[in-house]
Amino acid sequence: MADCTDPEICDAYEEVRDDKNETSWLILQYVSDRSDKLTLKSKGTGGLQDFVDKLDDNQAAFGYIRLNVSNDELSVRTKFIFITWVGSGVKIMRKAKLSVHVSDVKKVLRACAIDVNAHDKAELDEEEILTQLRRAGGANYDRRSYDY
Repeated sequence: MADCTDPEICDAYEEVRDDKNETSWLILQYVSDRSDKLTLKSKGTGGLQDFVDKLDDNQAAFGYIRLNVSNDELSVRTKFIFITWVGSGVKIMRKAKLSVHVSDVKKVLRACAIDVNAHDKAELDEEEILTQLRRAGGANYDRRSYDY
């Protein structure tokens, strides 16, 4: 079981959820390689690329991001993305535990439109994530077409 009891985690989650707050993302990381306790590694006001720049290839982490999605010129919706990050240098035992810990973390980072599992920073391409969000969002009145 993952320990998500650090009060900073809940506070950062509320900041990301609040449209009036500039904080748009957060990263949770394990305290150590052998610990199941998660802590707030960082949070920020930049976009997805700012989030990606903070990820460590030797760490496993969970992320939560607020993005604005527009299907046309008239509608802009706020969507939230839950990211499970497993860097290329993460040890086997941490990888094994991570899949079990996702459900514990999602009890704290509760509301999201899509889940993204990434092992490489290239998998966190903003256009691809926006496309996934549009697909998950239902009706698309934009003229752009997407391969389904």
